[in-house]
Amino acid sequence: MNNSSIVFPPAVQKAQAERGSATLNEKRIAEGFPDKVTPELAAFIAEQDIAFLGTANAEGAPYIQHRGGPKGFIKVIDDRTLGFADYRGNRQYITLANLSENDRAFLFLLDPARRQRIKLWGSARVVENDTALVERLFDAGYKARPERAILFTVEAWDVNCSQHIVARFTEAELEQAFATVRDKIAALEAENAQLRAALVQASPQ
Repeated sequence: MNNSSIVFPPAVQKAQAERGSATLNEKRIAEGFPDKVTPELAAFIAEQDIAFLGTANAEGAPYIQHRGGPKGFIKVIDDRTLGFADYRGNRQYITLANLSENDRAFLFLLDPARRQRIKLWGSARVVENDTALVERLFDAGYKARPERAILFTVEAWDVNCSQHIVARFTEAELEQAFATVRDKIAALEAENAQLRAALVQASPQ
């Protein structure tokens, strides 16, 4: 059995059949989903500064935790493993507790500016007392204190359609766009000043 059962387990396939969408997913179920980090996926991950990590406890109670950091805070360790530093400040420890008894995990990556989203199924584990790994995952200069590492093993991933994603831009993205506009305005103002000066010189005294 390929990894399509991770994304589309029997209950999901039953729901698809009952609601008329089974034929739309037949090819993907037969082929399976990508399970390795491709250059395209790595490039997408490198642009993200937020992520949503889903876990559940032993009884199946779900929890979604927002994760954030500088752009590219999630690092590609190898073609099956992602990692990020766990910063000091989180004192609820729900995610850590969940992973201690159920390693199943889910990453949801959303890029509103580009209207793209990627879902990753897999497992995750917490790594304590590994200074070298934490230093590898931590972005020097970022105003946070890393305490441990979380490693995510990719078992399947999929690119969602862009429908219903409202485009939103970060302050940095807007500043970059405005900087381009300001540069164009400055260039036009300089050109107008030159034209005015030329007209003054050409006009009869």
